[in-house]
Amino acid sequence: MTQSIAVLGASGYTGAELVRLLATHPHFRITALSADRKAGLTMAEVFPFLRHLALPALQKIDDIDFGRIDLCFCALPHGTSQAVIAALPRDLKTVDLSADFRLRDPAAYAAWYGQPHSQPELQKEAVYGLTEFYRAEIAAARLVAGTGCNAATGQYVIIPLIGAGVIDLDRIVIDLKAGVSGAGRSLKENLLHAELSEGTHPYSAGGRHRHLGEFDQEFSRAAGRPVRVQFTPHLLPMNRGILATVYLDGDPAQVHATLAARYDAEPFLQVLPFGALPSTRDVRGSNFVHIGVTGDRMAGRTVVVAVLDNLTKGSSGQAIQNANLMLGVEETAGLLSAPVFP
Repeated sequence: MTQSIAVLGASGYTGAELVRLLATHPHFRITALSADRKAGLTMAEVFPFLRHLALPALQKIDDIDFGRIDLCFCALPHGTSQAVIAALPRDLKTVDLSADFRLRDPAAYAAWYGQPHSQPELQKEAVYGLTEFYRAEIAAARLVAGTGCNAATGQYVIIPLIGAGVIDLDRIVIDLKAGVSGAGRSLKENLLHAELSEGTHPYSAGGRHRHLGEFDQEFSRAAGRPVRVQFTPHLLPMNRGILATVYLDGDPAQVHATLAARYDAEPFLQVLPFGALPSTRDVRGSNFVHIGVTGDRMAGRTVVVAVLDNLTKGSSGQAIQNANLMLGVEETAGLLSAPVFP
């Protein structure tokens, strides 16, 4: 049975990535695409790389007939999804790719995003979309909140280690490098080619990055007590990819064995042989995560490196993985394409 899909915010990077992946999905058909400022245009006009696909024209959200939609992806900017999703039919399954429903506590949302949550009752319904850790809840959910791409990368490393009790929870450092597409498609001076190329820089350092709200929420939940990590992201002049280097107090062999055992049966998580470290180029354009573990010259210290594609496994691919569960089809459907190389 083919399921009808709508993508709201199809003119952004995550919207385009959803369309790219959904175009070859064996069970889903794209029925509606929205982009308010580009309503009336075709996807070929907005994204020439999609011109080979027969797709519906872009339209305004209010003009979509949601009565014929089985699931809706909401790829709108942060802060706008709350009102839009609240206005959708109450029985419509929805996966939100923004930050609007990631934090369970409305007070935490207000603290990290600088404004009160407008839909606290809807927030209570949302399931956090880290697929490998909330599978059963996602399968039964009506509303799933996709994780932040940086947050997902760090959680894949640390949550299993918290559960196994093999690291010092008060000495976790995450040093993360991210590609520029994670900042979205809107024009920003610091993202111009002349401003960004031939260099790299940290941003939101000193505990100011909003994905720390997700780290606080999920690590503390896993540990059963407050866990606060040190986290500094850096912007790299590359289009796609995240590389997180995580510094831990713990035995390297134990850390590697714990991660290898936890992800042995996972279709998208691959733990490399001990001592091998991954590269962003090896997961580019795919839904895969590669994790490498090595020891440090100081006894009892471990370095873990995790990579994923921020637009795929960090956002749109994860969203489709969750949608597969919500609609009762195989979890890997439409997501097993190999990474793009070189």
